Amino acid sequence: MPELPAPPPSGPLATRPDVTVPAGPDVTVPAGPDVALPDGAGPTAALVAGIAGWIGADPLRRLVARFGGTWPNADLADTLWFLDEFSARHWDFRGGRERPDAREPDLDPGTAELVRAAATALGLVRPVPPTRPAYAHLVVLGGLAHACLRRVAYAAHLLRAGLRVTGEVAVLGSFRPLSDLEHRTLAEADVPGCVTEVDALDAAVRLAFGVTAPSQEDGVDGGHPHHSWSSRTYLPAGLPRVRVLAAPSSEPQRRRAHTADTQRFWAGHVRLAPIDPVLLVTAPIYVPFQHCDALRTLAVPYGCGIETVGVDATLEDLARLPEPTLSPGRYLQEIRSAIRSMRALHDQLPAR
Repeated sequence: MPELPAPPPSGPLATRPDVTVPAGPDVTVPAGPDVALPDGAGPTAALVAGIAGWIGADPLRRLVARFGGTWPNADLADTLWFLDEFSARHWDFRGGRERPDAREPDLDPGTAELVRAAATALGLVRPVPPTRPAYAHLVVLGGLAHACLRRVAYAAHLLRAGLRVTGEVAVLGSFRPLSDLEHRTLAEADVPGCVTEVDALDAAVRLAFGVTAPSQEDGVDGGHPHHSWSSRTYLPAGLPRVRVLAAPSSEPQRRRAHTADTQRFWAGHVRLAPIDPVLLVTAPIYVPFQHCDALRTLAVPYGCGIETVGVDATLEDLARLPEPTLSPGRYLQEIRSAIRSMRALHDQLPAR
């Protein structure tokens, strides 16, 4: 891929993205509906157009300009490359660490306002309910302990509110060890005895679906959490079967299992058909990036439909599981995650 010129550094952003961004005019993003995410149900050309529409949306352009970048005059592949490189310099506050360990940038009020408005327009803030009355499968994506409890509870709420699932509810996680903060969160929610993310998901299923023991268990102890996997299936009364899966890593020598690993692992346990609509449940802030991961790992290879929704934390059912406050830095980090996910999706599409 030809190298594009890097965006010119601006003031203190040249070397340190964690200092205050200089104030400037035009910090608002017009109100309106969220920018549409790519839809994997149509032909490749429509999927490419969806990526281009989100990537080229005005809110993202304004963010790039605010942080000293000049939008490239380039095709989609090179624009995705530019945004990946640009966001790595200015919006990557993790530095390879887990999300709770990311640092928070020092942004002036105008820039923080712009970030929040852009995140809203790009679909990282407002929860949107499912658009269909029925799906082939409902997939709940794991995360930090509080998110595990909230997402599983939201899935149970949707089903009890009338959402129909003809296949299964798949609750996907990994053997990531819980942090001290997560242990305290679970203790406050009266959910003791969890050691890993999948333990928290399993406990959340027992609570939300009123089950006590799995009807079936399977798995492999690979001698290391990155190699191991597990599966537990529950049969709640009057509801679809619920399967809790812990996936192995596809790169066990380098890292733990990530979102794409868990989705591929689950796809190997079910028969996905081209006509199958699949609903994913996550947090609103992760909807764009995890939606595009699912398009890449499920929709493209299997031809199934993907819809991704974020938990509505205002529901009475979730009142005891409050959503943590999300900062501008967190939103910038996950806008970067969405950019990277869309780039990976675009790279996997057939040659056009």
